[in-house]
Amino acid sequence: MSAFSGLDVDLIQSRLTGDPLRKLLLYKSTASTNDVAWKYASTTQNDGLVVLAEQQEAGRGRQGRQWYSPPRQSILCSILKLDLRIEAEMVTLAAAVAVAETVDCYVRGHTQIKWPNDIWVEGRKAAGILVESKPERPARDYVIGIGVNCHQDSAWFDRTALRAPATSIDIERDGPVDRNALAADMLNSVDRWLDEARKDSTPVIARWKEMSRLLGAHVVLEYDQRQFAGHCVGVDPIKGLILQLERGGVRMFDAAHTTMVRQTLP
Repeated sequence: MSAFSGLDVDLIQSRLTGDPLRKLLLYKSTASTNDVAWKYASTTQNDGLVVLAEQQEAGRGRQGRQWYSPPRQSILCSILKLDLRIEAEMVTLAAAVAVAETVDCYVRGHTQIKWPNDIWVEGRKAAGILVESKPERPARDYVIGIGVNCHQDSAWFDRTALRAPATSIDIERDGPVDRNALAADMLNSVDRWLDEARKDSTPVIARWKEMSRLLGAHVVLEYDQRQFAGHCVGVDPIKGLILQLERGGVRMFDAAHTTMVRQTLP
């Protein structure tokens, strides 16, 4: 797999449709692209900065979990957005829709958003999103971290102990993907959906619900170190999932403290 071409910021930049002066940084290896992005948050000139890496030594997902990726096999990037006048939950929704739509254009199977911010193809995780903010900052500053599995093969996933079944773009398209094209398309999509969210959150929520396909699904959740099982009878993208529990009544689970363990589509 070492024969796959590396990321190229000039090629990515040439495909971007937004600010032509947007800054892109590429690291051969770094601990975390999110951490690097935060170092540039002190000046407004860095709004929109994109940090890419061929490898992360301490990449993280939701609730402090590690993001695993061998070198040059994924898109690992973080987008710095300064004074973004959108609530954190809406930033997550917009980013999830953007990444899901981009992935869907590159694979043959069905792409969906697995609540709240993972992207699955045919029931396996292909990408993840981690939106961070600094509560001590008066402005709404965010770093949107995105990881997309690209060149990993089935053997690599079999060797790696992951919490959930996973896949890559190459597996789902039966051939190598151009990571530079995918990265550029994804950045354009994130910009487009964040702009939509600034104007009106309604289309973002509608598209998120359309791609989440949770209503009627049987799910198993982990909340407060306990597991709960039931059928999803309602979805509020901001507040959480409403479950008719197998044992008990109806309960809502918020995204910040809940992990989806298993989901079976209706």
